[in-house]
Amino acid sequence: MWARADVVSPSSGDSGGGGVRTHRIDDGCAGADDIAIYQGTAAPLPSGVPAYTVDVMNRCAAGDECAIAGIHVRCGWFSSVSLVDPRVFRRLGHDDCLLNDGRPLLAGETVSFEYSNSFPYKLSVAIATCVSPTAAIAATAAP
Repeated sequence: MWARADVVSPSSGDSGGGGVRTHRIDDGCAGADDIAIYQGTAAPLPSGVPAYTVDVMNRCAAGDECAIAGIHVRCGWFSSVSLVDPRVFRRLGHDDCLLNDGRPLLAGETVSFEYSNSFPYKLSVAIATCVSPTAAIAATAAP
């Protein structure tokens, strides 16, 4: 079962009451408002520890004009019993995790990872920066 994580940001018009902005009609990059986090259950580890799958998607419809980089996620004291590739998702400090090693997500692109813990973490976008398409292509081509 998939559940949408809280992706409310101050610019979405919500005053912190938990609303979710699901669609944008305007063109252009909106940074954090264009990033959606979906989290669902996965098969538990053999030891019985629950596992969760996370998909982070750039929902921007502006195509080539909508690369988003430096995506920081509010993640509490995130930890996992199973290894999460630190190039995909890693905790930098309390409530600050970095997605995709800071590299851009292009429009429509999704980054996924799985973690294992006795409970799911509440994940939400803290910061995400729109970058130029040229910089995004160069960054995604880098090893």
